[in-house]
Amino acid sequence: MTPIEILQEFNSCYLKIQAIAQNENWLLLIADKRIDPEAATHLGDVLHYLGEAMGCVEEIVEIKFNQDAEV
Repeated sequence: MTPIEILQEFNSCYLKIQAIAQNENWLLLIADKRIDPEAATHLGDVLHYLGEAMGCVEEIVEIKFNQDAEV
C-alpha cells in the first residue's frame, strides 16, 4: 500500500468508528449499562490514537506531494 492508500484506509476506519460512537444503539447500550461504561472511553481512545496515526501518515503524504510538485 502507498502512504495515500494507507491514509485513505485510516480515514475510512475513522469515519466508521466515529459513526458507531455516535450511534443511538451504542449510546443506549452504555446508558442502560448493558456493556461496561468504560467502552465509550475505549472507543474515544481508539479515535484519538487513530487520528494521531493519520497525522503521522499525512506528513509523509504532504512531503511526497511537495516533492512531486517541485519536479
